[in-house]
Amino acid sequence: MTSRSARRGVAAVSGLVLIAGFVIDVRSTTAAYLVAWSAWGAIPIGALIVFMTSYLVRRRWTETLHTVFVATTGILPVVALTFIPILLFTREIYPAIADGSSLPPFKARWFMPWFFLLRTALYFLIWIALAQWLRRAWRNDEAMVRAASVGSIVWTLTVSFAGVDWLESLEPEFHSSIYGLIFLSFLLVNGTAFVIAAGLLSMRQIGPSRGYSGLLLSALLLWCYLHAMQYIVIWSGNIPKEVTWYLARSKNGWQFVLAALSFGQFVFPFCALLSSRVRSDPYWLLALCGLTLAMRWLEAAILILPAIRGLSVAITGAMLIAAGLCLGTIFWLAFDAVLTRSEEGEPFGAIWWRARAGTEARSAGQGRRC
Repeated sequence: MTSRSARRGVAAVSGLVLIAGFVIDVRSTTAAYLVAWSAWGAIPIGALIVFMTSYLVRRRWTETLHTVFVATTGILPVVALTFIPILLFTREIYPAIADGSSLPPFKARWFMPWFFLLRTALYFLIWIALAQWLRRAWRNDEAMVRAASVGSIVWTLTVSFAGVDWLESLEPEFHSSIYGLIFLSFLLVNGTAFVIAAGLLSMRQIGPSRGYSGLLLSALLLWCYLHAMQYIVIWSGNIPKEVTWYLARSKNGWQFVLAALSFGQFVFPFCALLSSRVRSDPYWLLALCGLTLAMRWLEAAILILPAIRGLSVAITGAMLIAAGLCLGTIFWLAFDAVLTRSEEGEPFGAIWWRARAGTEARSAGQGRRC
């Protein structure tokens, strides 16, 4: 069995487990699926803004990572399709959509099911169009600056609205004026970590990492600043409807998850990146990127699961694993396919192609011996 066939098998089996989960406990399964989708789907959406930044800040890394940017943002249509299960069961996890009678008139209209679906489709269409625009503008300096400048504004606005729609609306009574930016930082950190890791792995020998280290550190500082600002504003305001958001995440074991996120996403990476030895060591940076991607799972769980009532711990945990395997495998297969078929991505794709060809050759040899 080839590595690609094995991945397809993993996706199929985990997909069947998910289907069974939707039949047994639709609410717990949908909540777990949203966590997994947020952790994986944030990568190509977040990579889109880093792609735009590479057109505005022209450095050596803009050339090195261009292939990765093209492949990562190229799977946005797949990310959009995998959001369909959430749209099918919105009433299970979004109280504002299930029953908007207790909401103010504007909120009730805003969260009408058809309008929620329309906005979601619009977000993905805009992001896919921006990714296509960026790819076409490559090698044309004026077109690159125009696409990146306009795209950055449009991306920031649409991502902020998407964060409010998809995550903040899980608790319709809660309001934070900075929540859209928090979701933006969630996407930015995830996309930055992935493209840096893929860029390091794309070389035959992992190359210099000092510039990449600065990029990752900047994203982490922005993430920490926005979370700290929300906490300070809510703490100083002392409004019950806002404070309860933190209270729900300070009990039932979530306080330990929050502490792990604070240490693993900011304290440890920040202290590590203060060392010039760590910043110049690509293997250290690769490990920090992996840690950052793992921390997105904790953050997604903290943002989503405490907001949804009536979840089964056992089923939610099992479905988290199934959804993580299913979506992760699907996104990786799509990423690998886009990367290998891209003419611009030949240097990076060739590495994966040779690795896959080697695996297939070994499997064929074993088959002949058997």
